[in-house]
Amino acid sequence: MQPNNIEKVFKVFRKNYVLVPLEVFGSDPYKTLISTILSSRTNDDTTLKASNALFKKAPDLVSLSRLETSKIEELIYPVSFYKNKAKYLKKCSLIIIVELNGKIPDTKEELMKLPGVGGKTANLVLNRAFGKPAIAVDTHVHKITNLLGWIKTNKPEETEKKLSKIIPKKYWSDMNRLFVSIGRQHTSKKRLENFLKENGIKFQPRGLE
Repeated sequence: MQPNNIEKVFKVFRKNYVLVPLEVFGSDPYKTLISTILSSRTNDDTTLKASNALFKKAPDLVSLSRLETSKIEELIYPVSFYKNKAKYLKKCSLIIIVELNGKIPDTKEELMKLPGVGGKTANLVLNRAFGKPAIAVDTHVHKITNLLGWIKTNKPEETEKKLSKIIPKKYWSDMNRLFVSIGRQHTSKKRLENFLKENGIKFQPRGLE
């Protein structure tokens, strides 16, 4: 059973949308994949700075594969787990070049075979780089959809499964960017609730703790 306010929520969120930093990489599969791997457990502003620093030295997969892991670490610091992510990026570049003929996969299954790529990262790459509908669930999507009462879940993995059953596919591609944008603008439970109230959107206070 679909929530009855989906259309209204998306309309209000689109009206109040402010650019999400990592969307600057547009439909570039390489930059989208790499920046999204870097974004795990790291805020978008820090990720954007690190990504830009890395892309100046490694504008493509080949140049990334030629960098020493220690150099990648230096370039992407201070993203969270930068040492592990540097290893992932190095391995990713080599796998894609050697095993995939230099082409970044455009299916969730193949993307998730790459080091450092989980479900959220794969879905974001599908959305941003390839224009394919997929629900990428991060903290903002998880918290706000629970607050709206659309779902009641404890983990993002559960959230993705449940949302995919109740959200019409036409909304999937916009979901992450819109909900992230609203979450970035309204960073506390109280601010989010006030924003929803001001726009006549019903919510369940217990949904965001």
